[in-house]
Amino acid sequence: MSRIRILATALAAGALFTPVAHAMQVKVTITSLAPSQGVEFTPVWVGFHDGGFDTYNLGEAASADLERLAEDGNAAPISAAFSAAGYTQQATLQGTAIGSPRFEPGDSTSFIFDLDGSNPNSRYISFLSMVLPSNDAFFGNGIPTGHRIFNDDGSFDGEDFIVLGSVVRDAGTEVNDEIPANTARLGQTSPNTGVDQFGLVSAHAGFIPGGNILTAFPNADFTQAGYQVARIQVSAVPEPETYAMLLAGLGLVGFKAARNRRRA
Repeated sequence: MSRIRILATALAAGALFTPVAHAMQVKVTITSLAPSQGVEFTPVWVGFHDGGFDTYNLGEAASADLERLAEDGNAAPISAAFSAAGYTQQATLQGTAIGSPRFEPGDSTSFIFDLDGSNPNSRYISFLSMVLPSNDAFFGNGIPTGHRIFNDDGSFDGEDFIVLGSVVRDAGTEVNDEIPANTARLGQTSPNTGVDQFGLVSAHAGFIPGGNILTAFPNADFTQAGYQVARIQVSAVPEPETYAMLLAGLGLVGFKAARNRRRA
């Protein structure tokens, strides 16, 4: 076999692994970036869809599904609503804290999805998680089309972004009294505990200065400029640099095979 033909075969084999291929594995990685004694957060719900699944809107009342997540970290209702809407690609990623699935500062977890870029239901990703400790603080994307993963032609684009404290929301469903018995991660022992607020989803004003939360978690003031809560990455499996290494390796194999052939 000629050197040119061997190299062509190697390149063709490498093309099978290109991230442009429609059917592929996609890895979602959630990492806590909060400082020690800073905010924590509950297992993160993520779901892929066609841009038609709306989790919340600023200035509007939270849905019952969002209320359960923002007050108790319960992602089951939002997951059920996602399935009822006809979407199938979702998961709730847990942290690695000992004795709890929550994310503590420094925790990182990944989950791999099998997606088809040609399917519109794989095009966008949404996410939600409760911020701890709090009465009803959470983070998530309120714009369904805010994080695009696949382009119109089915090619993979991916995402890698930081969730800042400035985008933490107040669900408006429970009064932020920070009473331990009403506040998740401080002393609350049962779900749906606290004083109903009957408010609207809004930007969170932050915890009470000198209050119970900042006393127990002194670095949890997420209203500080540049405060980083989490990093969310959506990458191809294997990741792009692996493709380059694979192609280089296959090309080298082809070159050596051709050289050995000439010596024979």
